[in-house]
Amino acid sequence: MKLDPYSPVPLHAQLTEYIKNEILKGNYTGKIPSERELIEEFNVSRTTVRESISTLVRDDFLEKRHGRGTFVNLRPVHEMWHGNLKSYTENIEAAGMKPGAKLLFSGIRNKPETIARKFNNESFYFIERLRYANDSIMAIERKFFDLEIGKKLAEFDLDQANIYEILENSLGVTLCEAEETITSQVPSLEDAKLLGISKSSSVLVTERSTYSPEKKLIEVVNTTFRADKYAITIKMKRNNSRSKTISVED
Repeated sequence: MKLDPYSPVPLHAQLTEYIKNEILKGNYTGKIPSERELIEEFNVSRTTVRESISTLVRDDFLEKRHGRGTFVNLRPVHEMWHGNLKSYTENIEAAGMKPGAKLLFSGIRNKPETIARKFNNESFYFIERLRYANDSIMAIERKFFDLEIGKKLAEFDLDQANIYEILENSLGVTLCEAEETITSQVPSLEDAKLLGISKSSSVLVTERSTYSPEKKLIEVVNTTFRADKYAITIKMKRNNSRSKTISVED
């Protein structure tokens, strides 16, 4: 990677952007190269390197550990739960990152039978996508729909589409409420390869069933997240308004 000394963008800003992108892509993990290594690699001054590192530390992409060096400050995307039904795209945008998707498969399937039974049919429409945040692989998303809705979705470009927006704005489907289960699992060999992680890594798996106001099942989605890049925060409030009645008998 060469920095452009003739660019109107200062060298320290170019270097900052490069290191930040490498972090988001997962190419920089743990301890980053030393000042000397960065100076030699990018042919810049020590001042340029230090200014770039200081910016990334201030923005929480890096952290300095006394006597040990400078390390990537892992900041998983946080999905905040407080009663709002949001899509993956909306959660990534709320984190200040660029969402993305890559379509792996779309079509009619009849297995697993447990999914078909949920839609009271022998088959269903299946969409499988890789999900990204700032070009970094974040999750594998597997969506299941009944055939009627699925065939309508098939008319759209599902590679980058926000499916919730298609359902609500183009197909007139109202999404009302959902139930979601969260588990921690060990990925299959196939999923580990797609996510770019080792087979021994843990993944965060969510399964959501989304319903219309009439309680009709619209979607079942199973999402497998990289646990080192995604976290779910649940906001809770204790109900202390319950009245206490004491009965005294004579």
